[in-house]
Amino acid sequence: MNIGETIRNFRLQKSMSQGDIEKRTGLLRCYLSRVENGHTIPSLDTLAKIATSMDIPLAQFFATSADSASASKSAPQLTEDEIRFLTQIRRYSPNLNDSDRKLVIAMVKKMAVGR
Repeated sequence: MNIGETIRNFRLQKSMSQGDIEKRTGLLRCYLSRVENGHTIPSLDTLAKIATSMDIPLAQFFATSADSASASKSAPQLTEDEIRFLTQIRRYSPNLNDSDRKLVIAMVKKMAVGR
C-alpha cells in the first residue's frame, strides 16, 4: 500500500489541489508533494489532518475495495475514535518503562472485562 498514492487519488477525486490541502491543514505544499510521491511517510496525526481537509474518514485511507475483503478477515476495522485513542497511547508509550506498560495493559484489561 502506498499511502501517498492513496492521498493523491482521493485529492483528485475531490477535485482539490495540493494548495487547497495546504490552506485547510497548514501543511506545506512541498511536504504534501513529498508524501504523495512516496518520499515521506506522514504520521497518523498528519493523515488525520489531511483526511479532515478532504472531508473523508481517516480509515478511508486504509480501506480499498481489493483490500476490504481480506482486511475484514485478518483484522477488525478501527473506528476514528479507536484510532485517536491508539494514537494517544502511542504518543505517550515511549515515556513509559516496561513495568508501567504492563500496568497500563493490566488496567485496560480489567476495565474491559468489567463492562
